[in-house]
Amino acid sequence: MQELIEQLEKRRAQARLGGGQKRIDAQHAKGKLTARERIELLLDDNTFEEWDMFVEHRSVDFGMAEQKVPGDGVVTGYGMINGRLVFVFSQDFTVFGGALSEAHAEKICKVMDQAMKVGAPVIGLNDSGGARIQEGVASLGGYADVFQRNVMASGVVPQISMVMGPCAGGAVYSPAMTDFIFMVKDSSYMFVTGPDVVKTVTHESVTAEELGGAITHTTRSGVADMAFENDVEALMMLRRLYNYLPLNNREKPPVRLGNNGLGDPADRLDYSLDTLVPDNPNKPYDIKELILKVVDDGDFFELQPDYAKNIVIGFARMEGQTIGIVANQPLVLAGCLDIKSSIKAARFVRFCDAFNIPVVTFVDVPGFMPGTGQEYGGIIKHGAKLLYAYAECTVPKITVITRKAYGGAYDVMASKHLRGDVNLAWPRAEIAVMGAKGAVEIIFREDKNDPEKLAAREAEYKARFANPYVAGARGYIDDVILPRETRKRICRSLVMLREKKLENPWRKHGNIPL
Repeated sequence: MQELIEQLEKRRAQARLGGGQKRIDAQHAKGKLTARERIELLLDDNTFEEWDMFVEHRSVDFGMAEQKVPGDGVVTGYGMINGRLVFVFSQDFTVFGGALSEAHAEKICKVMDQAMKVGAPVIGLNDSGGARIQEGVASLGGYADVFQRNVMASGVVPQISMVMGPCAGGAVYSPAMTDFIFMVKDSSYMFVTGPDVVKTVTHESVTAEELGGAITHTTRSGVADMAFENDVEALMMLRRLYNYLPLNNREKPPVRLGNNGLGDPADRLDYSLDTLVPDNPNKPYDIKELILKVVDDGDFFELQPDYAKNIVIGFARMEGQTIGIVANQPLVLAGCLDIKSSIKAARFVRFCDAFNIPVVTFVDVPGFMPGTGQEYGGIIKHGAKLLYAYAECTVPKITVITRKAYGGAYDVMASKHLRGDVNLAWPRAEIAVMGAKGAVEIIFREDKNDPEKLAAREAEYKARFANPYVAGARGYIDDVILPRETRKRICRSLVMLREKKLENPWRKHGNIPL
């Protein structure tokens, strides 16, 4: 028996070494952790249960029969994050550059299948050069098998991708179908075709970092949600995100009270909010100040902070309960909705709806962004994505209009007409088809050459419509509240909505305007 134990330990040691000490040292020299080190940091101490440590590829072409490494370039299994179950796979760049083989894909598929059976999230730590060329179509088939699992798991269990190295070709489509993508600056990149192919086909000279680096994807393309300085920071932030999420679509998110378990008082008032909105309706203010003052302990986990900054999305807590926040940002483009912000917010609202996370919306929107660039880019269809997401959403929806809610954008931003549960407004709220100046210039166009008359008409229009009471008279606003009471009113509304039940009509699926 002793001999068998020693043999097992020897095999385990060989598997843990991956591609060998030389390649591990090379990984460290690049400022990157190994696949196993990443798992150790991500999961709670001593909770990782590894599967398929001894799996090897089955390829015999191009001398591959003599090059077999136990584990075949990916570490898979399950463990705990803050005491909650999670399945994980971590690609090992020291083994064939993390390239995906048929056996490698089978390992990933096995943990994804099990995650769906038991109802637990899947986290993928991606660090791979792409498909293993020596295996040809077998490796491509492996990718497709993983893609199919991504689609089946979508909306069933949360899926998170952490891109921690190269991710090229077919490898990018698995992260693209997951719920969140994180990247590491200067060491990770994603692109469908690399710089060399781009130069051959389009004659553009571009570096890997410019083409698909973390900054590119978090600021220009919107493919990734956040970029971090190094592996350690990325994994710590991933643990933090995990605390907001439920394990699956049948559960509610975890309740976590701060302040040593006592929690931030639900009835806490913040008098500084009474002066947050400037007297001048054209002067901007920072909506994040409102968010931080309203949520538990000023703790807000913002997603995509550097992309489409005219809308803010992220997770926070109210009385310990996870909520999703969507908020127009007056500091950027006056808070207008455009193509990028509509897509950003729509995807987030749909995630919250899939996983039983209430959505709180702070509205200060002067309308959709005008211009040929937006129209030619398809603002009609892309803006409709956000409209569709809010209309389809069945989780508790609470809306607070802080200032402007004009035109179609008023409808889109979780209005009462899209089944908003609780719709509140601050006293300065202006709910109208458009701003007073524009409205008067259309209604009284015959007076366009008489500035005094137009000014009087504008004042009249403002007095009549630039307030929340017309909407309140029709029941489109449930109450006009003091800004200082915002937290208290949201907390009470969430308690009231805790057992909300609402189902959409049966259908195979809707046809969202993609």
